[in-house]
Amino acid sequence: MIEAHSRAWWRATLALCLGSFTVFINLYAPQPLLPELRQVFGISTLAAGLVMSVSTLTLALALLVFGTLSDAIGRRGIMLVTLLLTTLCSLGLALAPDYHTLLWLRAVQGFVLGGLPAVAIAWMGDEFDRRALMLAVGLYISANTLGGIGGRVMGGFAADLGGWQASFATVGAVSVVCVALFWKLLPRSRHFEPQPFRLTVALGSIAGHLRNPLLLGAYLLGGLNFMVFINQYSYITFRLSEAPFGLTTQWLGMIFVTYLGGTLGASLSGRAAQRLSQPRCMMLGIAIFAAGTLLTLAGSLAAIVIGLTVNAFGFFFAHSTASSWVGRQARTARGSASALYLVFYYVGASLGGFYLEPFWQLAHWWGVALASWLVLAATLALAAWLGRQERRLAG
Repeated sequence: MIEAHSRAWWRATLALCLGSFTVFINLYAPQPLLPELRQVFGISTLAAGLVMSVSTLTLALALLVFGTLSDAIGRRGIMLVTLLLTTLCSLGLALAPDYHTLLWLRAVQGFVLGGLPAVAIAWMGDEFDRRALMLAVGLYISANTLGGIGGRVMGGFAADLGGWQASFATVGAVSVVCVALFWKLLPRSRHFEPQPFRLTVALGSIAGHLRNPLLLGAYLLGGLNFMVFINQYSYITFRLSEAPFGLTTQWLGMIFVTYLGGTLGASLSGRAAQRLSQPRCMMLGIAIFAAGTLLTLAGSLAAIVIGLTVNAFGFFFAHSTASSWVGRQARTARGSASALYLVFYYVGASLGGFYLEPFWQLAHWWGVALASWLVLAATLALAAWLGRQERRLAG
């Protein structure tokens, strides 16, 4: 098994981080464009948000396909092919003539975006020892946050210079370079043991994961947390594009630099989990997330930026810990176990707009904050329950 900080560990971790970066620059590039898309196509706030929601929904569906398929045919090929298709979709989006074509292409792109997230942590579970896995997951999820920042910042700046089409073209060009490096750096699997694909076995594995309370609790926690976190960013773009802030697309893209708080939170989560239990780490992250949401209620742009940074730190601290928990608790079919976590995660993202929209219509950002706290109270209770279950099983 590959050990932490060895040359092979650094190469593999860098490759997976580049792959993750590629996925998330493509997934999130449209988010700062939502106010512009609403204006250009003459659509509602909810319809503009569908540009994000449709891709996260198809991504969630794809995770089950690629996760179970990888247990049979391997992980590396799936990651490489889907990254190439993702790049082609971004270049195609730059040529979309209308809103409906844009939406269909985003749906297709969401599906192929699911390839790498479905199997990357399972690949690590196959090839890395326990310590190497825990450290690599934190760095990998840090790359998620950097991809989220990069896609939004690139998207915002490119859109200001050449319109929303330039945003997709820029992200597509960067993706070509990242995919080439991924192909060069990622080692071939040495410890993967294929399992013949049988639909009944695959469905049985999924059912087994869902019957495992230690996995199901983490699935619900990750999905509910992400449901409010990612959609908070969608609604904050509408808030900050209006008076008294009036930010342009370029500056709305810069708001997502607050994701750097998440990069730090994810990278520290592995170390924290070596001192505290993983459920306690999840609880800590959720509490920080709730505190950051409180700060965003201020009328000052600086306070809102600080609040979003704190939110990102807390969310990714909890998310990284929950992802690692799933890899540790799944004894068989790790590919489908990790994929199922991400199914809940991205289904949550796709439903969050529908959950938050009534609160936004009722009380704008105050309503979004209240809706977020209701969900975070539930996930805090879930994390505490996981801790009790872990202690009971250990005893």
